[in-house]
Amino acid sequence: MAMNRSIKFLIAISLLAAAIVSGYLYGRKTAGTTGSVSKQVQKSEYTCPMHPFILKDTPGACPICAMELVRKVDGLNLDQDLKGKQHVALSPSQQIMTNLATVTAAVKPMVRHINCTGIVAFNQERQGKVAAWVAGRVELLNVKSVGSQVKKNVPVAELFSADLYNAQVQYLLAYRTIKILNNTATVPFPINTQMALGESHEKLRQLGFRDEQFSLLQKSNKPSVRIPLYSPISGVVTESLVREGQYVNVGEQLFTVADLSRVWVELELFESDLQLVKAGQNVTISSRSYPELSISGKVKLIYPFLDAKTRTAKLRVEIPNPGLKLKPEMYVQGTINVSLSESIVIPVASVMDTGKRQIVWVESSPGVFQPRDVKTGIRSNADIQILSGLRAGEKVATTGGYLIDSEAQLSRMGDEQPQPAPADKTEKPVVKPGKKDEMDMKDMKMN
Repeated sequence: MAMNRSIKFLIAISLLAAAIVSGYLYGRKTAGTTGSVSKQVQKSEYTCPMHPFILKDTPGACPICAMELVRKVDGLNLDQDLKGKQHVALSPSQQIMTNLATVTAAVKPMVRHINCTGIVAFNQERQGKVAAWVAGRVELLNVKSVGSQVKKNVPVAELFSADLYNAQVQYLLAYRTIKILNNTATVPFPINTQMALGESHEKLRQLGFRDEQFSLLQKSNKPSVRIPLYSPISGVVTESLVREGQYVNVGEQLFTVADLSRVWVELELFESDLQLVKAGQNVTISSRSYPELSISGKVKLIYPFLDAKTRTAKLRVEIPNPGLKLKPEMYVQGTINVSLSESIVIPVASVMDTGKRQIVWVESSPGVFQPRDVKTGIRSNADIQILSGLRAGEKVATTGGYLIDSEAQLSRMGDEQPQPAPADKTEKPVVKPGKKDEMDMKDMKMN
């Protein structure tokens, strides 16, 4: 009886050992078979270019965007050390699909093109007014309307004045007396006659008499009842305030004249660009009314105040006006070219601005990109200045940067493990049965 128990015990141990050995051998065989199958599956996997986390064993359409799946090339999977948040690797096909392009950061001089808008204004240094020297009646107007051309030293109107007539009579009386006494050597000039001649001469001068008018009065020996009025400058009449037959007082304004051969342009400059602009800088003025016209001028004045509504300051630029093409109140565009010092420059499209950070994707090795925080400076058209965070010679992505960022976010989502929801003892989750039109993802794998 004891012998039978021993035999049974030995037989049980032998069976147990055989089962363990058989299980071990079967496990190795199954593992090898699974590894070979996974390799075969890996070689024939299909993925979506827009959603690379979708993997299928057979070709077809992406269940998310319906894009045709492409074959995933062997050997392009990310290594474990590149699956972190700081690196993204793209396959050649992904680079083509994302239209990826890179550029090398270079140190070069930068020119900032500041574009402004403004209006043409009268040159206040080339404006004049025609006023009445004496009180009287407007007898003749040589300028009939606004817009007429006038020339300097050419009469624009004639006035009748009794005060002017009386002053001429006094002047002629003193002048004739001195002329007669001048022919008589024995009779000296009376002092009161000399004083009368000087006083009448000065009075006529105050009434607007010119030297040529004194000469004409002495030759004709007849006082004139009309006095001509002259324009102080040559230009265009911009305001006419009198008509023939109208009575005017001393100093009353009759015409306003402006010389439009040189005009002012008042440009609106944004507050952020004030530090770059100084008086004396060159400005190019253009107009949509005359696309072929391009006039160069200089900043003459930066107004010492700011518009609180538009947050802009005005610049005054004086420019020539060939053919009087530029009209006051006409809209024009101005371009100021500001030369800056040499610095690292990359395209604006390379910088992703989140509002708080400026990020560029640097190509650390072929096909591998790393995000880098940079500090940007002045922007000029398609280029931007890099103050820190990037070295000259490094390659950055110019196009496809946002897609690289999307790939990085998807990689981070794949690395994150979902946390189990806290147990709810009061209510049990209700599992609803699936509908027939739901997306079929049974044969889909995800990275």
